[in-house]
Amino acid sequence: MKRLLLFVLVLAAAVPARAQTVLDTILASGTLRVGLTGDYRPFSIKDPAGKFTGLDVDMADGLAKAMGVKLELVPTAWPNLMADLHADKYDIGMGGISVTLDRAKSAMFSSPVMRTGKAPIARCADRDRFTSLVEIDKPGVRVITNPGGTNERFARANLKQADIVVLANNAAIFDEIIANHADVMITDGIEARLQQKLHPELCAIHPDAPFDFSEIAYLLPRDVALKAFVDTWLHIQTETGEQRRLQAKWLE
Repeated sequence: MKRLLLFVLVLAAAVPARAQTVLDTILASGTLRVGLTGDYRPFSIKDPAGKFTGLDVDMADGLAKAMGVKLELVPTAWPNLMADLHADKYDIGMGGISVTLDRAKSAMFSSPVMRTGKAPIARCADRDRFTSLVEIDKPGVRVITNPGGTNERFARANLKQADIVVLANNAAIFDEIIANHADVMITDGIEARLQQKLHPELCAIHPDAPFDFSEIAYLLPRDVALKAFVDTWLHIQTETGEQRRLQAKWLE
């Protein structure tokens, strides 16, 4: 009996302990930390008091409830998005994050939550001026963009003659166009459509036929267990109609 017990103890010591996953850590801590920029309607917007609202705020709340943990919203910014993820400042990034190969080199993405692509938005009086990249990429055209994200990267990759104006406050960009401090922004078609709804002076230009193809998803650390849980939850949200209900609340 003693020999058998000794054998079991030796065997147990020889088996490596299972590494704790990020999902395990979230469940053990009782808190899901979601990173949001708070400057990208309809996904997340932060008011002067610091309160977040938006489509992905509601989605984050639903994900936390599905995990049985509380939700903590963590402010981040587009230039710091990846650095904050790798510094373990948040567990999952939400808020209209585009899937890119560059980001995929060091992180994972959930299943896509939305298909989109880059499209222009300008004052309605100028909508016929900016229907193509050739028309936009002319000397004297002021293209405004937020820093550190796919909007700025797209502008710099495709525009060589236009003036690219970088404004840190993404939420103020559309007021700058209305005030004639800039001419056009190239952003995700979903944002262009929403902003023309919020600002009658602005017109989204062919948002259903964007310049390129992209998808929006949730940004994850390299944790297969967490990705599997989030993807399963997203599938359920889709099949039950909850995701569509929340999208209608914020987009329509």
